[in-house]
Amino acid sequence: MVAVAISGLHGAGKSTAAKALAKRFKSLRYICAGDIFRELVKEKGMTLKEGQRYAELHPFIDQMIDRKIADAARGGKVLIDARLAGWMAKKADLKIFLTAPIKVRVKRIAQREGRRYRDVYEETVKREKSEAKRFKKLYNIDVNDYSIFDIVLNTERLSLAETTKILAAAIEAVMKRRR
Repeated sequence: MVAVAISGLHGAGKSTAAKALAKRFKSLRYICAGDIFRELVKEKGMTLKEGQRYAELHPFIDQMIDRKIADAARGGKVLIDARLAGWMAKKADLKIFLTAPIKVRVKRIAQREGRRYRDVYEETVKREKSEAKRFKKLYNIDVNDYSIFDIVLNTERLSLAETTKILAAAIEAVMKRRR
């Protein structure tokens, strides 16, 4: 029973890589915290931005999502895609953190969403500061401490195929070890 936790900064390629890996490793159930959050926001009739503000004021939102992640990891045979996956999935067999410089991440987000770089930059910086504060208060997590991760990978100069190849090799090694 293998549990893989993929964490990362916004725009570093976390969800893109996780989805590619989920296609490759069909025996692992794919769980995405972002999807859980977006579904919750949709049920409440909010925009994503409104949902983020609501989560800042109502800690139970983060706690509910994070509990689902922790529970899924305990069950094994899962690939978890979440900002806090590495911290919440304490018993994960492999913890991965994806990063890239802020300028690269913002450019990716702006292109993906068809938005202005400057707007995305300001929003991303504000969002990450808000999350860091929220997660410190809720869980005493320092989101800038990557020491719990088995792999920390800068995706700035890597294509999706290259990132996936590196991570797939690590997952395969863990799966062989766990057999």
